[in-house]
Amino acid sequence: MRIALFQPDIAGNVGTMLRLAACMGVGVDLIEPMGFPWSDRALARAGMDYAAAASVTRHVDWEAFVATARGRLVLATTSGAVPYTQAAYAADDVLLFGSESAGVPADVHARADLRVRVPMRSGMRSLNVAVSCAMILGEALRQTDAWP
Repeated sequence: MRIALFQPDIAGNVGTMLRLAACMGVGVDLIEPMGFPWSDRALARAGMDYAAAASVTRHVDWEAFVATARGRLVLATTSGAVPYTQAAYAADDVLLFGSESAGVPADVHARADLRVRVPMRSGMRSLNVAVSCAMILGEALRQTDAWP
């Protein structure tokens, strides 16, 4: 199981997701460009002290990520057809999350093998990406009996 972040905008959200990944023992793929500099100073400022404990792979762009991705791509999307609790997850799934400001473009959406959504009240636009990641990763780890 891995988490992939498509062109993330907000360093604090990435920091939260790196901490989650480190604590749960899953790898993280960062698909550039990112909306903030990736440096030791920037990581410390964003509270990403768990970055060293996470297994992080950076990809220069979407094509570089796809060339190395293994397993099924499971996209978290507000327009996903399947509630995340009704999806069946596999141990080698890559859980893909879009940028906070734009999500993912149509070609990335089309490339996903499975699209999931977090159900929420009518009129609400979306959850924070790190919150959605924690919910979906938790369900995927539960289903695959992969809790650390």
